[in-house]
Amino acid sequence: MTPSITLSQSIFKNALGLALFAMVTAGVIAVVQFNTQQQITNNIAQAQARALYEITPKDSVDNNLLTDKLDLTSPKIRSLANINELGKLKEGTSAHFAKKDGQVHTIIFPVISPNGYTTNIHMLVGIKLDGTLAGVRVVDHKETPGLGDKIDIKKSSWISEFTGKSLQQPSYDNWKVKKDGGQFDQFTGATITPRAVVGATLKALTFFAKNKELLLNEFSSQNISTPVESL
Repeated sequence: MTPSITLSQSIFKNALGLALFAMVTAGVIAVVQFNTQQQITNNIAQAQARALYEITPKDSVDNNLLTDKLDLTSPKIRSLANINELGKLKEGTSAHFAKKDGQVHTIIFPVISPNGYTTNIHMLVGIKLDGTLAGVRVVDHKETPGLGDKIDIKKSSWISEFTGKSLQQPSYDNWKVKKDGGQFDQFTGATITPRAVVGATLKALTFFAKNKELLLNEFSSQNISTPVESL
């Protein structure tokens, strides 16, 4: 009987040990995942902040781009505008408004293209009130190094090609990469990534054209403006 009891106790202790090990391991993994996700979120936010002032340099604004914004996912905006044209935005995602001498001159939109080669491409698209592009920047992507990653301003000047473009220049039908019969360059060995960025930028321009007055009125009604000196 004693050996049997000892064996049972041993099995129980081993099982208990394994269970405790599994719980501790699961806890460590959960903490690491949470911290990693938080770090990724922080990195995207920092990249976004840098990109905002690349699109509209500080000497062209006298307000705080980080705080002067409008929630695009609010019930009112959702009811009046098709924000899905900008991609699948998370709740609380905002457009940023650039002002000079008290007047809005550029709206910077968060845009997500689901058509990247690997995964979503997160962008900021700045559009002046006259409908021309102030600039486009990619703030997060997982495109192929040496090929698709040329959408990143740190890797290539390709993204600068959008500045000054509009729905009229080039014509709507030419808002494609050259391989598809459009005006925009693709990369050697990589067409899917630039095609995704061109398409998403066009959708942002279309969204702006449809909803310009709505967005300006909603932003104005909030009556908020934070001086740039507070940065």
